[in-house]
Amino acid sequence: MLRTKKAFALLSSTVLLAGVLAGCGGNNSTTNTNAGNAENTANGDTETSPATAEKVTLKILIDNQTSLDGYQAVADEIEKRFNIATEFDLRPGGSEGDNLVKTRLATGDMDDMSFYNSGSLFKALDPAKYYVDLSDEPFLSNVMDVFKEAVSVDGKVYAAPGGSSQGGGWLYNKKVYAELGLSVPKTWAELMANNEKIKAAGKTAVIGSFKDSWTAQVVLLADYYNVQNEVPTFADDYTNNKAKFATTPAALRGFEKMQELKPYLNEDNLATTYDTALKMLTEGTGVHYPMISFALSAINSTYPDKINDIGVFAQPSDTADKNGLTVWMPGSLAIYKESPHVEEAKKWMEFFLSPEGVAILASKTKPDGPYMLTDAKLPDDSYEGVKDMLPYFDAGTTASALEFESPLKGPNLPQISVENAVEIKTPEESAKAYDKDVEKQAKQLGLAGW
Repeated sequence: MLRTKKAFALLSSTVLLAGVLAGCGGNNSTTNTNAGNAENTANGDTETSPATAEKVTLKILIDNQTSLDGYQAVADEIEKRFNIATEFDLRPGGSEGDNLVKTRLATGDMDDMSFYNSGSLFKALDPAKYYVDLSDEPFLSNVMDVFKEAVSVDGKVYAAPGGSSQGGGWLYNKKVYAELGLSVPKTWAELMANNEKIKAAGKTAVIGSFKDSWTAQVVLLADYYNVQNEVPTFADDYTNNKAKFATTPAALRGFEKMQELKPYLNEDNLATTYDTALKMLTEGTGVHYPMISFALSAINSTYPDKINDIGVFAQPSDTADKNGLTVWMPGSLAIYKESPHVEEAKKWMEFFLSPEGVAILASKTKPDGPYMLTDAKLPDDSYEGVKDMLPYFDAGTTASALEFESPLKGPNLPQISVENAVEIKTPEESAKAYDKDVEKQAKQLGLAGW
């Protein structure tokens, strides 16, 4: 965990020197481009590999909820330079999309490249069997170790960062906060006091969007900074069957916090969707929304005139001196081992991670958090919510979400979280149910000690 904090601290010091061209984005290109051609890069003349003799079309599998503007712009430039065309193959999100990815891998029907989760979900795909080992590729040299660990198996790296990191915490309406004279809470008690004032003002204090059950788990997941602060060995102990949510008070606290919010939820929380929640937040009828910062791009796309009204703060702990942000790693970009175009796919990835590729991506798609690069910078016009995250990175008060520290994340957590949030089960019962869910997964993965 200390290594993670140091990596994030290093990142933030460069992020604060924001500049659009250098940064906002992806990972840097090859060692030769970064070192030997620094002057050419600054002039927009990055040295790259030659174009292919005959046009090749790469198919890339990607979530259909992803904004493609930035990726398409990068792909268009790659086609101009290298004679490599790109066809984006859209897949569903959520569990349906996960099942589709697994099925296509198992049947040998995977596209040349694919965007997917990193961390435990990526590792559950058995990347050593299906994806190209990128460990020795020079264009990954500036990718932070904390990300590489999230896509590595037995010390080998199988994917590159597919975008920016995200913060998991609380989105809030800054305009309503100003109207009600509220301050960003650093403790759970301060958050609950704000909730009381918001409720008294006739607004929904905490938006629940449990129609989309995956949103219910964010309160628990975003609390991981607080867990590792209290129990630094929790991730390893949890992975090795030496710690449980139900028997670790700091981990159980996430389920307790989730249920303590019930009096402040919208009454129709079980019928409310993620999209409706974003509408409530931007309109100010709902003021707090526990969520991961990728929602900022969705807000900007649908409610661009409201994006600067939305801020982000970390999930508060129980004491003011322990306040930090749980961070989600970027999604993965991997190359299918059986693709007939592996070399072209590497060339695509190399440009995508280069300074020019990063600048193109940033010009069309703003990041939802810092990028996992040692020399990355955010654009000056980043979302206000992303800027709110920078002090946590600068202070080194960040931690990777548990799913990036451990291969374990039970598939039934969304439904367990809904039942907990609406008091169908107690926090203790919910934690025990999740421990059982994780046990099944650990045995399926063949982890030692289970």
